[in-house]
Amino acid sequence: MPLPQHPILVVSYIDETRTALAGIVNKTGAVAVPCANFCEAENLALKSLYSGMLVDLPSIIKSKGEEKIVAYTLANFFPTLRVRTMGGMLIPMAMPGSAKQDKNLDDFLNKTCEAFMPRTLREFKRHSVYCSTTLHYNDKEYRGFTGNISWGGAFIVDVYPEKFTDGGVITVDFLNFGFSLDASIQLIKPWGERFPPGIGIMFRELNESALSTFSTYFKTTREFDRDRLTT
Repeated sequence: MPLPQHPILVVSYIDETRTALAGIVNKTGAVAVPCANFCEAENLALKSLYSGMLVDLPSIIKSKGEEKIVAYTLANFFPTLRVRTMGGMLIPMAMPGSAKQDKNLDDFLNKTCEAFMPRTLREFKRHSVYCSTTLHYNDKEYRGFTGNISWGGAFIVDVYPEKFTDGGVITVDFLNFGFSLDASIQLIKPWGERFPPGIGIMFRELNESALSTFSTYFKTTREFDRDRLTT
């Protein structure tokens, strides 16, 4: 049976339970990454690729405040199996109102997680801020406008984005804001699909003008603007 290409996050507040769950996952041939809490799992998911999340159900129930929000966000982002342990056994447990989940670990790992397209967790929330732009790319200039902006980057609408190259370096003049930023191209959405065409960019560094302007428009500081869901 095929196994997930990337590791599985294993979350439990209880050391013994976390160790037991990770051991069960590792015995299947998949790779488990134990996490003592949901915020730890979030920090890992911001930096690396994971194929799913195995969670001790009592830990979800006991989570409060920020931990509860992070748990909800991760469970909606990754394929998630909520379980209890009994001796050396793992028992899947469904929560009232929760999304449908697999009935056993084999189906979870070999089917659901294996089919999941891994991607890193988005660090910052996207804000619907529209600004005219001039893009400087390969010694040419192109007009565009932002579909959204975050502390980490932006989506810029362009009707012919195929002229750009994934990973290419670009300079963006934010005409309404009066500053420019260097960025790398992370995503290209071609014209003709259901979504607006354009490019997703990641800022290389924010200057003082950008920090001040974004704080005003986003109404929050960078460290408190994580892309999290609320129940």
